[in-house]
Amino acid sequence: MYLTMFLSSVGFSIVIMSVWPYLQEIDPTADASFLGWIIASYSIGQMVASPLFGLWSNYRPRREPLVISTAISVAANCLYAYVHVPHSHNKYYMLIARALVGFGAGNVAVVRSYIAGATSLTERTSAMANTSACQAVGFILGPVFQTCFTLIGEEGITWKLIHLQLNMYTAPVLFGALLGVINIILIFVIFREHRVDDMGRQCKSVNFEGEGTEGEVAEGGGLDQDTEGNIDHVAVVAINFLFFVILFVFAVFETIATPLTMDMYSWTRKEAVFYNGIILSVVGIESVIVFMVVKMLAKKTGERAILHGGLLIVLVGFFILLPWGKKLPNIQWQEIKNNSIPRTTPTEMLMPVWSLQAMQPPSNHTAEPVGCPVTQSWCLNTPVIYLAQYISSDILIGLGYPVCNVMSYTLYSKILGPKPQGVYMGWLTASGSGARILGPVFVSQIYTHLGPRWAFSLICGVVVVSLLLLEIVYKRLIAFSVRYGRMQEENC
Repeated sequence: MYLTMFLSSVGFSIVIMSVWPYLQEIDPTADASFLGWIIASYSIGQMVASPLFGLWSNYRPRREPLVISTAISVAANCLYAYVHVPHSHNKYYMLIARALVGFGAGNVAVVRSYIAGATSLTERTSAMANTSACQAVGFILGPVFQTCFTLIGEEGITWKLIHLQLNMYTAPVLFGALLGVINIILIFVIFREHRVDDMGRQCKSVNFEGEGTEGEVAEGGGLDQDTEGNIDHVAVVAINFLFFVILFVFAVFETIATPLTMDMYSWTRKEAVFYNGIILSVVGIESVIVFMVVKMLAKKTGERAILHGGLLIVLVGFFILLPWGKKLPNIQWQEIKNNSIPRTTPTEMLMPVWSLQAMQPPSNHTAEPVGCPVTQSWCLNTPVIYLAQYISSDILIGLGYPVCNVMSYTLYSKILGPKPQGVYMGWLTASGSGARILGPVFVSQIYTHLGPRWAFSLICGVVVVSLLLLEIVYKRLIAFSVRYGRMQEENC
């Protein structure tokens, strides 16, 4: 299951840096606006698929949705490698391919629901932290794999018999397809259904596969009597909202990095992508370390207190980004007559920072205009955000985000209790996917038209609302078994 989670995130990040040049090569009619749709299509596909696969896993052996979803991702990656073959509408084939990869990634809900059902309350936080760490490592290593495949070059090798071009654009997705095939084999060979109740006692469920059998127990058969009781839906909705906010603010954070640093520090595209790539890599490593530490800390303080602390850290991280002082950023005046140089558009802000790497101007463009564009009226009166502010904010958000991420999943699974969690985990995953779609849209509109002061003030306001909601429902965010008096809270 950890491997499945890792491959899901690798499938998203392994092609991000090469999507734009590949899109331009296969379909010159595609523009940056369409690129935004291609990048968003992954999250849209995952948002649609997560509840469906979750529902499937509630009534059938989980091996079925896991294998089918992974097979869809494998097929979608192969389609991506062949989008150059049709004579027209190539960009739409790429859009479909990325949407299907996202659809296959909907199995994240199945993975989370399985881990929730296969661990006791005392094991849950550690297992969820390990899962999130695997997901984070996948996001970090995806671009690394892509960088290695650039050694093949744009020409690469062509296998005419099957119309296959093996180059720097297609090799990463074919590698991802190979990993998917290996994952399917491992699911068949190694994966076995395992379910315990909140106290760790083994029990059977509707999707249990007995040893040496391929069938499942009749629906309702073998379910522990501890499943009796109603789920606290107020707590469920609250965690869904909090999770949406957590992923929304992080999507804003990673999306705004490139335009913000170009505007504030007069960095060129190449400098912005290079420096922010290093910063995001460090943040990713920081997150993995936090995932490992937080599971030990939770045993002493409890998940609710840590979630509260994580949100406070995120709030401070964005509050630090608010402009202050009197110094204004350097202005990029329209008098710079070099129309051949592409400029950052709101649509480009829809792309994660690393996806802009492929859009760097050729090295012979020596007069790239830098600074805050005068077309953004706020540049004329908004103080600069100092580099120390930006770095401090990165460190704090890189600390608070993984804490909130793990605690949200852990609390959610404990609130749901021993009942099948597939559909509920699907909705949680879908809310996160929706946040990753809306976050870049928020940046492209608010930041471009109103500036960083409004953008970060609104983010701070959203986080404050989340903290108030957490205070309101704090006492309801308890494990199902604790709520019905079957376990003591200190034993969780």
